[in-house]
Amino acid sequence: MSGEELGRLFDECKRSAWRFECQQTYTMPREQDGIRRWRVGEPQPEDHNIRWHGTVGEIVGSDRSIGRARVVRRPLSEYLRYQLDWGIPGNIEAGEDIRILDVTELDLDLPDQDFWIFDDSIVVHLNFESDGTLINLERIEDPDLTQYLELRERALAHAVPLSEWNART
Repeated sequence: MSGEELGRLFDECKRSAWRFECQQTYTMPREQDGIRRWRVGEPQPEDHNIRWHGTVGEIVGSDRSIGRARVVRRPLSEYLRYQLDWGIPGNIEAGEDIRILDVTELDLDLPDQDFWIFDDSIVVHLNFESDGTLINLERIEDPDLTQYLELRERALAHAVPLSEWNART
């Protein structure tokens, strides 16, 4: 599926969009300038991630929910340190319910597959190379929804808000 088709799922969802996000590094071309700027200590631009914040704002502003469980392992990758500094706090401020799932000392039998669940009925896999490069987006036909919903519940049972995770580390 295309990025535009994924975008339509955010527009068309009636109740919720939720992501299981487990890669420790993503190599997304649109993020490279931000990572470079973060790496050298430049201040975060005011418009950082503004398109995503707009999407989140539209969703939560229409009484729908959007969230994710962000899997982390220590020591944190450079990409995760960047996201925890520049990405995740702004997404939370925009209204996304992001929970941190630190699996450093846990064995929860979770997949290494990123996915979105829309309205507890549509599943989209985000397939990545080992270096974090996106291969494709794949809408799963006839997904085993029980499996995905159980994975979400298991992840959320062990995930905590960013502020709580920061206080622990």
